[in-house]
Amino acid sequence: MKLTQQQLEVFDREGWIFIPDAFSPEEVALMRDSANDVFRAQRPEIWMEKSGVPRTAFACHTYNECFRILANDHRLVDPLEQIFGEKCYMHQFKINAKSSFSGDVWQWHQDFPTWHKDDGMPEPRAMNIAVFLDEVMPINGPLMLVPRSHVSGAIDTEHDTSTTAYPLWTLDNDKVAELVEQGGIVAPTGKPGGLLLFHANLVHGSAGNITPYPRKIVYLTLSALSNKIQKPTRPEFIAHTDFTPVEALPEDTLTNYARAQRSTEAA
Repeated sequence: MKLTQQQLEVFDREGWIFIPDAFSPEEVALMRDSANDVFRAQRPEIWMEKSGVPRTAFACHTYNECFRILANDHRLVDPLEQIFGEKCYMHQFKINAKSSFSGDVWQWHQDFPTWHKDDGMPEPRAMNIAVFLDEVMPINGPLMLVPRSHVSGAIDTEHDTSTTAYPLWTLDNDKVAELVEQGGIVAPTGKPGGLLLFHANLVHGSAGNITPYPRKIVYLTLSALSNKIQKPTRPEFIAHTDFTPVEALPEDTLTNYARAQRSTEAA
């Protein structure tokens, strides 16, 4: 799936683009069931909120077949190869589960400072591409983005190890207010199957979820091969050191697997 020239121009200017209905209901149903299977497991790759509900499942593409296929889906691989102009490797794969009633916040931050300071990533030639597994609504803790904030480059951050269960390099309120004054705030929302791409230096965060509606999103962090991390300090399941290029699978691979799983369950 190649991005159009218009989409590339919007991404370059705004720092993000959203593509609704990138994945079919059939594919989404498979991914949602697979995510539920992942979060029912007890594994070191699954991090919990302070309240005890799941927060993030890292590296589930290494042990779940659905997500192994998704990690190589052409709709995720092709756009990033197009943007970076070279092959990519998987720096990180995770599912963020903002649980109903108790999903915690994600503080205002950029992604690249964490990848740079914790993993030794040289340049912001990596980015997140996200798949909505649940409907993302204005009320259930959607990801909030500050358009055009990526043009500021990597901003000074502080290491927040206390607000949530996940340590994060975060921005101070004054800087966020300054950037919002310039670019505003947007919160991409949409049905399951939507696809969101955003720049490594785009400022973003999300509020807690106190609604009955969960909000699970799969995030792939793909990095240009020339941008391999140099000094990782985090576990392998958070910052991968396998720099094998990600190769896109044939277009119908995920659909065919979903149908095969449905046939097996019906037998």
